[in-house]
Amino acid sequence: MITKKGRKTHPDILGGKDRVYLERARAVIGVDEVGRGSLAGPVVICAALFDRIPRSPRVRDSKQLTAKQRRETAAWIRTICPAWVIVEVWQEVIDKVNILEATRLAMRTGVRTLLEPGIEVVVDHVQLGEMSVPVQSLKRADDLFFSVAAASILAKVHRDEIMMELGALDDRWDWSRNMGYGTLKHRRGIGLYGRSHLHRRSFRVSPVLP
Repeated sequence: MITKKGRKTHPDILGGKDRVYLERARAVIGVDEVGRGSLAGPVVICAALFDRIPRSPRVRDSKQLTAKQRRETAAWIRTICPAWVIVEVWQEVIDKVNILEATRLAMRTGVRTLLEPGIEVVVDHVQLGEMSVPVQSLKRADDLFFSVAAASILAKVHRDEIMMELGALDDRWDWSRNMGYGTLKHRRGIGLYGRSHLHRRSFRVSPVLP
């Protein structure tokens, strides 16, 4: 694709929408979560602040990258991102307040940690409620905004490391491979061993019995 000014552009490179925000804001905070649909472990959010947006085809929705690509990209993001925060909300809170409210709580906490005047926030499809700065909650924001895609990658890599560590300690539920999601082998583990203290009791699951 070639612009009117003759510059070559890459249609998959994110950042254009973020730069529109940066024309009026001092910085933009992208927010995303990982683990809402998991049967075990925490929901993890990342809020990532950017005052400029580099051009990089590697930053996109974390689900579009391999595990190796995510790890490499996360390492690069940490070198160019001025500030970011990771918030974990574990199963005790999820079961008490429900997964949506747990996610909202984590996102609000992450944003408030980075918040300063002159900043705007972009969230992937969760309404945060009243904040002291403009907040845009947009469907598929992780596929449209560099800042949100970067946050999704950092959150995914962080949560995967948690679940792999838990799986290494006790892998009866295959967490080191399914990251806590309801795969067949995970549900077979629930059928054989029941739920662990790390499982979300408020989530319905159909165990696969031996």
